[in-house]
Amino acid sequence: MKIDHIDKKILSLLQADARMSNAELAENVNLSPTPCLRRLRKLEDSGLIRHYTAVLDRKELGFSVSAYVFVNLEKNTKENGKTFETAISLLPEVIECSVVAGRHDYVLKVVARNLEDYDRFMKESLAEVTPIADLESMIILNQSLDRGGLPL
Repeated sequence: MKIDHIDKKILSLLQADARMSNAELAENVNLSPTPCLRRLRKLEDSGLIRHYTAVLDRKELGFSVSAYVFVNLEKNTKENGKTFETAISLLPEVIECSVVAGRHDYVLKVVARNLEDYDRFMKESLAEVTPIADLESMIILNQSLDRGGLPL
């Protein structure tokens, strides 16, 4: 889908505040509410807007540990990848999974309530997933930047 500067402005505003009313959105992009809503629906229908969500404070909700886990599979095949991805989709501690190029096959972002829970998760859940050959953890000490949106 081809988007213009007004569509980009709508997307930027919604990244900052997805609860913004259509009237507020229309005012901010200098449109009347009806054409603004029509553009918004078009952006949603095209898949550019996948869904709306709330950003939660992990620490306030008791998840004080975040980590990146680098994963190498026994053999990086399509079948092993599918088996691995299916298995980790069942682990709620894994909040992101990316296939990567380079030294590792996957990078996971994992959350836990504390280091003991993280250790238990690594030993009792993740390490048991086949076809994992190797795991390497990197605990996040502090997140200094989280833009939360795309630079439109």
